Amino acid sequence: MKTLETLIEEALAPVVFGHVQKAADALGVDTYVIGGYVRDTFLDRPRGHDIDIVAVGSGIVLAKKVAELLPGKNNIQVFKNYGTAMIKWQNIQLEFVGARKESYDHECRNPIVENGTLEDDQNRRDFTVNALALKLNKEGFGKLLDPFNGMQDLTAKVLRTPLDPDITYSDDPLRMLRAVRFATQLDFAIDKASLLSIKKNNVRIDILSKERVIEEVHKILAAPVPSTGLLILDQLGLLERILREITALKGIEEVEGQSHKDNFYHTFEVVDNICAYTENLWLRWAALLHDIGKAPTKKFDKKVGWTFHAHEFVGAKMVYKLFKRMRMPLNDKMKYVQKLVYMSSRPIVISEDHVTDSAVRRLIFDAGELLEDLLLLCKADITTKNPKRFAKYHNNFDIVKAKIEEVEARDHVRNFQPPVTGEEIMRIFALKPCRQVGELKEAIKEAILEGVIPNEYEAAHDFMRTKAKTMGLSPTS
Repeated sequence: MKTLETLIEEALAPVVFGHVQKAADALGVDTYVIGGYVRDTFLDRPRGHDIDIVAVGSGIVLAKKVAELLPGKNNIQVFKNYGTAMIKWQNIQLEFVGARKESYDHECRNPIVENGTLEDDQNRRDFTVNALALKLNKEGFGKLLDPFNGMQDLTAKVLRTPLDPDITYSDDPLRMLRAVRFATQLDFAIDKASLLSIKKNNVRIDILSKERVIEEVHKILAAPVPSTGLLILDQLGLLERILREITALKGIEEVEGQSHKDNFYHTFEVVDNICAYTENLWLRWAALLHDIGKAPTKKFDKKVGWTFHAHEFVGAKMVYKLFKRMRMPLNDKMKYVQKLVYMSSRPIVISEDHVTDSAVRRLIFDAGELLEDLLLLCKADITTKNPKRFAKYHNNFDIVKAKIEEVEARDHVRNFQPPVTGEEIMRIFALKPCRQVGELKEAIKEAILEGVIPNEYEAAHDFMRTKAKTMGLSPTS
């Protein structure tokens, strides 16, 4: 196990710290590296390339001096309104700020900032483990400053605020989400005082921009076990304020002795399952949202029990509304999630014993480039705790994959275009763009998917001519 001295030596070995030291000493400014870079150093986990530098003075002046000393090309950006500056050099991003103290208006998370000491700056940090600082000046280089016993909290794997948690979380409610995110990423516990404070102040997250909220949710979903954070969000009353479509899935109803599974906890299992297969953030979103249509479509029928008819269709519509409300991208990413939610039950249908090849072809065609991701979602959706059912469902999943591979190898229908183009149809029948051209193209596509003709040009061409006769069209060539 590495000693504290070894960890500090490794953390400050990169040459960039030597340039920061020269600049700081030339200006006579006490300078420290602080925050996540230091925390991850003592956790002996991979350190990021974003490094926070605090100067007991002007962070902008220090940044400009560092930029002069750094060899080669570097890009400096100055943010005068915030008293900060950022340098991108090689693969490193240095963020400079002057030590400061902050006060807050209750209606806004933007602080009123004054110059302060290093201790003032450490006071304003979100957690004790993020308030750890290492000195960068030549005199005292590598000295650890830990006024809040952050090292003790690192060892105990606990997140605690430097100040009264009511002040910390009410001042900047983004810290509530950061607490959950760090607990998820680092596998830390949030201390009891913080949990009580967040629960009491959870309404404060309503002042945050949707973009900042979703940025933290993204990071929770990107963790190895997202359910850790999602369950904490729910426990603290935050999830309902962010993703009410998920909390609406809670609970098990029973009517006449018949009940359904709790789709809330099932959803989190699906998310965790899919994380074993992919780091694709939007596929993880699809897993999180795949069942949201079940809450509004849930009904009890005396003959068949609980039903969720058309929940995939309803859920796909809800995806758009959720993305729009939370200011998420309404582009191809949203359409990707929407399509996976809409098709999430399709692979299950073709696992039946007597499924037709046409059903398999339609799945391949409709899923297109999303087929592999759809199959991963389907596999992750198997959460039964019954060993026999688990084995049966996985066996059915293997049957689905085998059928797909067999049909695709033979018929090549994924993302296919009808072998006869619209331009060729117009030329053969002397047509301008019109409904009949579309009908012929659609008829050829349907014939191939139904297995009436093979996916080949000659067969499609002959079929087209036969079909055209029934529509009263005669070829001119």
